[in-house]
Amino acid sequence: MKITKIEPILIRLPYEHGAPKPAMGSGEIRTTMDAILVRVETDAGITGWGEAFGFATTPVTIPAITHAIAPRAVGRDPADIEGLTTSIKRQLQNMMHGGPARFALSALDIALWDIKGKVEGKPIWQMLGGQPRDFVPAYASLLRLGDPDTVARIVEAALARGYTRIKLHERSVEAVAAARAAMGPDVALMVDTNCAWAIDQAIEMARAMEPHDLTWLEEPITPPDDYHSLARLRRKTTIPIAMGENLGNPNDVRWLANAGAADIVQPSVVKLGGITDAWSTIAFAASKGMGCVPHSPFIGPGFMATIHLVAAMGGDVPCEHRFCELAANPMGAYFDLIDGGLRVPQGPGLGIDPDEEVIARYRVG
Repeated sequence: MKITKIEPILIRLPYEHGAPKPAMGSGEIRTTMDAILVRVETDAGITGWGEAFGFATTPVTIPAITHAIAPRAVGRDPADIEGLTTSIKRQLQNMMHGGPARFALSALDIALWDIKGKVEGKPIWQMLGGQPRDFVPAYASLLRLGDPDTVARIVEAALARGYTRIKLHERSVEAVAAARAAMGPDVALMVDTNCAWAIDQAIEMARAMEPHDLTWLEEPITPPDDYHSLARLRRKTTIPIAMGENLGNPNDVRWLANAGAADIVQPSVVKLGGITDAWSTIAFAASKGMGCVPHSPFIGPGFMATIHLVAAMGGDVPCEHRFCELAANPMGAYFDLIDGGLRVPQGPGLGIDPDEEVIARYRVG
């Protein structure tokens, strides 16, 4: 079997989340939920699907798929996942520390696992050694809201839908306090600041948030790979520190662990190198006694791949779930919350292909 074609597909889905649309880190207003899907075709008629991280990097990630990754993968055997991805990493070593080329490779790796599962007739969680389960727990990942009254209102809406764990993307003690007041003491509350503070302010803010019983404080330091400052913050606060969505490759978690920079590691399957590298990172984190909760505010095959990772991990690890209403859902019912959890696919590979009608309607370019 040989790979015959690799095609990036950008879709942009309208959404609502009950509040004004927030700004992204680039400063642009997030008017749509975007996803870079990647379709990998073979001469055996088996198609695999992946997803690459995009957002502000979309104009660079798509050419990386087309010009850097695809020419080195077409004609190769998709069954040799390790051999193919390792050879690309070596050929493109100057691009492989992290960033768009790594995002592009992540999409290819996910698609190769999808193909492998379809060939073997097994879901990815089973190929990773996981035990059968029907659901994994989920947590609501709220978009940034800002105003404490709005935070309280959206938290109440999330609780009404059945979430028992909620993550804010806020940077003020007032917003965190409003969320805790709205949810009461028994709901897990996490806060992601998206790399908001230098070390001194991070210490001040973490201590001010301690009374609100956070499960973790996520990416509090800028830049995100300032492991020395993260380790210092860990020593100054009782709140567990989480980080990892900006890890560029699995070696980064080694530096992170050596520095004592985090309690919880959050590898992103669409950034780090796909299922292969996310799974190795999960195993390494466990070997160092760190918790691991994969990063996954996605809506395509990257979201499905994360469900498989979480299912294979076992235990009570929750899957991140974007809190919004999409105009259409490319992954069907698997995006729906059921009793605070998400369905684990039982079919081969990812368990579902993206909806071609949704792609046709919302494809850009």
